[in-house]
Amino acid sequence: MIDHLRVVWHQGKQFIPDVTKAEVPGIYRGRPVISTIKVDEKALEELCPTSAITTNPFHIDLGKCTFCGECAIRFPEKIHFTKDYKLFTNDRNRLLVYEGIDQPITLDPNKIRKEIRKNFGQSLKLRHISAGSDNSCEMELTASNNVQFDMSRFGIDFVASPRHADGILITGPISENMAEPLEKAYLAIPEPKIIVLAGT
Repeated sequence: MIDHLRVVWHQGKQFIPDVTKAEVPGIYRGRPVISTIKVDEKALEELCPTSAITTNPFHIDLGKCTFCGECAIRFPEKIHFTKDYKLFTNDRNRLLVYEGIDQPITLDPNKIRKEIRKNFGQSLKLRHISAGSDNSCEMELTASNNVQFDMSRFGIDFVASPRHADGILITGPISENMAEPLEKAYLAIPEPKIIVLAGT
């Protein structure tokens, strides 16, 4: 028992009291910032494996970016990644990061339907479907429910059956073999329901 108490005393609090103020490590690749320094933009555009970088005007589409970091490694004077982890939005155009503009990605409050907060504001039970994902999103979802972040303290939980869910959380590009099982799971969720898409 004494050994267990020593471990607790040594480690301190395991959970993060306020996740909105959590700091991510320095190696984290968050929101990119593009400087106005002139470089070979054509070479930079061709470097991107997902064609997320476009010229005229120069910008990065975070909806396509996999955050491989190759652009920042090859052209560090032009692109660097911040530690800003807030990369979610409900407006596709807000995922476009333009040259010379360093602003956070935000939600458009006018696009948030009022009934979502009314129906799902107290608790949210989600059925997770991995529809062809590479498991990176699943690792993040698992981490969001570990002792540090503990999303269940905010009333968000994963459930084993779509019949017990308020909505469905989809990771992956929805492969051909997962299209039908995903549709069946979606149809099994009672109304009103919500869909959450996660990942690139």
